[in-house]
Amino acid sequence: MVGLLDDVKQRTQLVGHNRMELLLFHLDTDQRFGINVFKVREVINCPVLVWIPNIHASVRGMSNIRGNATSMIDLGMALGRQPMENPEQGLVIVTEFNRSVQGFIVNGVDRIININWEEILRPPRGLEGNSYLTAITHVGDDMVEIVDVERVLEEVMGIQSVVSDDILKHEQDLSSGIRHVLVVDDSSVARKQIERTLEQVGVECTIAKSGREALGILNHWSDEGSVSDRIAMIISDIEMPEMDGYTLTAEIREDARLQNLYVLLHSSLSGVFNNAMVKKVGANQFIPKFSADELAEVVLNHINGVGVESE
Repeated sequence: MVGLLDDVKQRTQLVGHNRMELLLFHLDTDQRFGINVFKVREVINCPVLVWIPNIHASVRGMSNIRGNATSMIDLGMALGRQPMENPEQGLVIVTEFNRSVQGFIVNGVDRIININWEEILRPPRGLEGNSYLTAITHVGDDMVEIVDVERVLEEVMGIQSVVSDDILKHEQDLSSGIRHVLVVDDSSVARKQIERTLEQVGVECTIAKSGREALGILNHWSDEGSVSDRIAMIISDIEMPEMDGYTLTAEIREDARLQNLYVLLHSSLSGVFNNAMVKKVGANQFIPKFSADELAEVVLNHINGVGVESE
C-alpha cells in the first residue's frame, strides 16, 4: 500500500469538474465498496489494538496513529456483517471527515478509480434510508457500493444535532427574514441532522438528494417567480451523485435568475482546497460538518442580515 495515496493532494484538480476518485476496498466477500479519496488520509496495516471498555461493539480498539489515539472501527461489523476474526490481519483506511479522524478496518484494498459524478447513482429504489449505501456505481461489469460512512460514524460515535441555549436565546432577539432554505444532501443522516437543527431555530426546509435534483427544483421555482422571495439560502453538500455541490454552485452562478442566491457549502470533507474551491465556483461560504451550533448561527446570521461571507 506504500505510495497508493502519496499523491492525494495532487488530485484536487478534479474538484469542480464534477469528478471524483474512489478508493475501492472489500470486506468479507468479493463485493467491492468505495469511499471518496478526499476522506482518506492513508491506508496502513492494522496496528496493535488496545481494547477499551464501554464502547460500541464495532470499535475493535484504539490505536496510536501518528501520535493521536484513534478509534478502529470494524467496518463490516458496523454494516451488520460478521466481525473480522483477526482484525489485526486487516488493513485500515484512516479517514478524516465530520471533524474527526477514525480508522476503518477492512479485509483488503484494491485501487483508486477516477469517475464522473454523473456515473455515481442513487441506491436502487427501496434501499434509500434503509441501508448503509449512499450511492452505487459500476466498474466494468462489477457494481461498487459507496458506503454512507457518515451514517456509520453517527451510529458508532454519536453526533449531536442539539442547538445550544445561547444561540436559541439570541435567535429570539433577532428580526426575522425569509425562514425557508433549500437543503441539498445525499446522506439521509446528514439531511436529518440539518433538518433537526433548522427546526430548533424556526427555519423550514425543502430537501433535495442531489445537485441535479436541486437544480430542477430551482428551475421550477424560477418559472413560478423570484426564487429569492421563496428561500433565504441554499445549504449544499459537496459529495453527491449525479452532480456535486461545486458544479451545482457553478450552475447557479451562471443562471441570471439564480445567481444572487446565497450558497453555503456544508461538507464532511476537510482540507484547505475547500476554501479555494468556494472562491472558484462562487459559493458564499463553507463550513465543515457537523456542528449544530455553527450551522444554526450561520443560517440565522444570514437570515437576519449579519452573515459574513468567506474571505
